[in-house]
Amino acid sequence: MSQNESAISVQGLKKSYKNIPVLTGVDFQVKTGSIFALLGSNGSGKTTIVKILTTLVKQDSGNVTVNGFEVSLKPANVRQSISLTGQFAAVDEILTGRENIIMIARLRHLSNPYLIADDLLKRLGLTDAADRRVSTYSGGMRRRLDIAMSLVGKPQIIFLDEPTTGLDPEGRIEVWKIVKELTGSGTTVFLTTQYLDEAEQLADRIAILNEGRIIVNGSFAELKKLFPPSKVEYIEKQPTLEEIFLAVVGKKEEK
Repeated sequence: MSQNESAISVQGLKKSYKNIPVLTGVDFQVKTGSIFALLGSNGSGKTTIVKILTTLVKQDSGNVTVNGFEVSLKPANVRQSISLTGQFAAVDEILTGRENIIMIARLRHLSNPYLIADDLLKRLGLTDAADRRVSTYSGGMRRRLDIAMSLVGKPQIIFLDEPTTGLDPEGRIEVWKIVKELTGSGTTVFLTTQYLDEAEQLADRIAILNEGRIIVNGSFAELKKLFPPSKVEYIEKQPTLEEIFLAVVGKKEEK
């Protein structure tokens, strides 16, 4: 993959905290306009990678490039082209949904913050709740608002750090739909998750982080080939609970 095609490039990334190694040599690339999922258990270093890529933490060593800019040398340029949605919705509960988006648009010094808010509220299915306080929103609605706020200014790369943690199945499906739509407009999405089905549903490429390194990196089809044939057959014949839920919800909506 050439540098032009690559939205994110990571080579030899290492990071330790208090002499305890967290990342011991991470390598991967993310293609522009794709969804890249980073899988790993709690404490595997997923959030550390996100923090390094988004300029919040400095790496000990390794080359890290985001949108063509070396993170350690040009952090301001990196910040201008990215957006980060963390594990917990960073919304102001006292304000309404509309006011939250307008606030971010003003912080980014954008013209027409009201038009931007209207557009994003419509896009994220929040128009009816736009003028309600966020304290009245469900978990799924808060997460949708959080993502709407991260879309202000049309960032080229969006980082979603475990975006569906704590959501009910319906809320998770809402977020999945939004993420799929993002890449339709050319946005690159970097997603961290603990949920295998989430990566399966969304990602063009999946990387598995274990003991500080990427141990597997490929499409879901490529990853399936790593399992013995009998196991693949079993997985294909047995739908997951998530798939059953999606099928049932989909049929109801069709009616």
